[in-house]
Amino acid sequence: MNLTSLLARGCIALSIALPLMTQAGTTLTLEEVVAGPQRTPTRVKRDVYRHPAQTLAFFGLRPDQTVVEIWPGGGWYTEILAPYLNQHGRYYAAQVAPEMDEERADEVAGFENTLSHQPDLYSHAAILTFEPPQRVDIRPAGGADVVLTFRNVHNWLKDGSAPAAFAAFYRALKPGGVLGVEEHRAAPGTSLQQMIDTGYVSEDTVIKLAQDAGFKLVARSDINANPKDTKDYPNGVWSLPPSYKGGDQDRERFAAIGESDRMTLKFIKPAR
Repeated sequence: MNLTSLLARGCIALSIALPLMTQAGTTLTLEEVVAGPQRTPTRVKRDVYRHPAQTLAFFGLRPDQTVVEIWPGGGWYTEILAPYLNQHGRYYAAQVAPEMDEERADEVAGFENTLSHQPDLYSHAAILTFEPPQRVDIRPAGGADVVLTFRNVHNWLKDGSAPAAFAAFYRALKPGGVLGVEEHRAAPGTSLQQMIDTGYVSEDTVIKLAQDAGFKLVARSDINANPKDTKDYPNGVWSLPPSYKGGDQDRERFAAIGESDRMTLKFIKPAR
């Protein structure tokens, strides 16, 4: 898939909105950044399912923190995180290795282009490479205050790199730092193979991966829960929006369900 087709699908946004404006010394609130003109309109439509302001507040995000976002893709959360952190904090995007395939290369190229075209918003943003289990050194100088991952754990389960990924998050954080995880939620007792096939992961699986890496679970939230999601579709979670993997078949039904039921978990790296 080339860059043009990704842009057409809304996977990558080259924003031309007016920059966020603040008076000297004024820091925008998280809610103001979420409502800001820098965000791509097609992405804003997903807020009803993803609740970005509430989710980031649950993770305890502050504008003076160093934050690493894992596999941000085309930058859905980047349009919020990087501007929010730009004045007093630092944003790191731990991206996939672009040489892996053409689609990933185009996505990363578009992501980099977005950052370079709005330096007023993204001047303190930086890109790291994260491709577990080989390329996992994502610790910023001094360590991160927060590591965030949104709907990625199923990918690491599929390729067997989940333990290495969570170990890398632990190393990247300062003592007392926060790991925030959002993931498609499977029913308790779902087998590993079912998780791989459907994209839904059980909370117990995510919690065990984090605890095995040294993390402590401190809170969980149903901010991103969706009781309409029955999790029994022919194309797994990708049947639902925004993927609609089945095309037009049952599209209206899937649109009415909305995006997936999701766990939202907050872990800490214990202070030693």
